[in-house]
Amino acid sequence: MIEPPYPTLDELLGYIGEAGQRLAEIEASEGAAGNISVFIGWDLDPSARFPITEQIELPTTAVELAGKAFIVTGSGRRLREIHANPEANLGIVQVLEGGKTALLHTSNERLFQKLTSEFNSHLAVHRDQIAHNPTNFHALIHAQPLHLVYLSHITRYQDTGYFSRHVLRWQPESIVNLPEGIGFVPFMLPGSPELMLANVRTLREHKIALWAKHGVMSRSSTSVKKACDVIEYAETGARYEYLNLTNHGLAEGLSAHEIRMICDAFGVQQNLF
Repeated sequence: MIEPPYPTLDELLGYIGEAGQRLAEIEASEGAAGNISVFIGWDLDPSARFPITEQIELPTTAVELAGKAFIVTGSGRRLREIHANPEANLGIVQVLEGGKTALLHTSNERLFQKLTSEFNSHLAVHRDQIAHNPTNFHALIHAQPLHLVYLSHITRYQDTGYFSRHVLRWQPESIVNLPEGIGFVPFMLPGSPELMLANVRTLREHKIALWAKHGVMSRSSTSVKKACDVIEYAETGARYEYLNLTNHGLAEGLSAHEIRMICDAFGVQQNLF
């Protein structure tokens, strides 16, 4: 939830651009991989920067979001280029009455034919989060961090508890920022209804879902940059874990006792350690 004064459209576009840049810096968005969407629950007039409109069908009905808006990345666009030219890489979706269609606002500089192919998962998660935790803001990021995805290819890591305990044991900040752990989603066809539903369920209990052999989706109800931070915390832990695998498992990481000490000191509720 964001309190007034609300961020302006220019500020929101800037934050999305900064998140896209950071994801590229940590090797989480090679080429055109990855996508971002932001739900805006207050009045927003995009006409000055996105003056072109067309009606589109939504991938899932969202009656309760009529009149609300989303900022969404275009399909095939590079997250690292958003900051330099938001109008070329983003569209603004305003849900129409009935929730089946929307107005898509774009610019003359638009470089995409349609919105990201993962918009079905984005919209479904936004709807679910807003229904269960009413908020006027919600950010989602899908990215493909190298070490998180690599570990998801290893059979023994294909479990939420095992994955979380091994990745979150390397830095004291990890359990503080990800007390629910990293939710594991078995491999499903990208963009499929099955992945959409599994993703919705997983993100009800976690800030980040790991899509096996594919990527992650993270969320935040306060900032798109905080959704980016979630990925960075998880990817840092995964990098430590990868380093330890390459070093014959010589390091132990923080013990369960040490992690519980951290949780007691910072008032963190968790069930992993």
